[in-house]
Amino acid sequence: MTKNQFPSHERVLFASLLTMTAGSIDAFSYHMHGQVFAGLQTGNIILMGINASQLHWGSVGRYAFSIFAFILGTLMVKMFQHYRTLKNFSINKERQYVLLYMTTLLTLSALICQSIPNIFGTAILSIAAAAALQEFRILKGKPFMPLLMTGNLRSLSEAAYEGFIRRNAVMRQRAIDLGLVIFSFFIGAFLVSLLLPLTNEYAILFPAILTLLMSRIVQWQ
Repeated sequence: MTKNQFPSHERVLFASLLTMTAGSIDAFSYHMHGQVFAGLQTGNIILMGINASQLHWGSVGRYAFSIFAFILGTLMVKMFQHYRTLKNFSINKERQYVLLYMTTLLTLSALICQSIPNIFGTAILSIAAAAALQEFRILKGKPFMPLLMTGNLRSLSEAAYEGFIRRNAVMRQRAIDLGLVIFSFFIGAFLVSLLLPLTNEYAILFPAILTLLMSRIVQWQ
């Protein structure tokens, strides 16, 4: 089989850019919007529980708002996916439109970040993060998570055991692929954290550029 046996949106390059985008968005949201995550809703639920136990209801509301925005973002993309099946247009066009939609939301965040309350700033980013998870969840024909690294770490550990201990070449390559996408998540958070002191709210344009680039990559054969 050829090295391009998988569609462009399932290849390691695309998955790495996607997780880099996710890490960037969550780091930006955490720094700029009151330590609330845009995509990592497990973290928000934990923090919401901690704050509820301490009767910090204002903080509970911030985390809850992000969770509801994420749900809304998922439903919006799901409705678009349903619309595509009804109109029967290309699934590659669907993927491209979702990425351009994310680019628009991230650019909007850069433009209005300082003029709106934190909960609305986080909501915009949560809607963008939800779009990525709803549309892209496959790496070389197998499931992976572009936002949540816990599942990827479990899969990496299993693949590493099968690949390096039991000498399974396919699983060894999967372990390497998963390692790259997890590292890309870290790099996204790292770079945005470096950019923030220099560019403030415009640091979110870094993942916006990545999603714009991915909207071109997704058209590759």
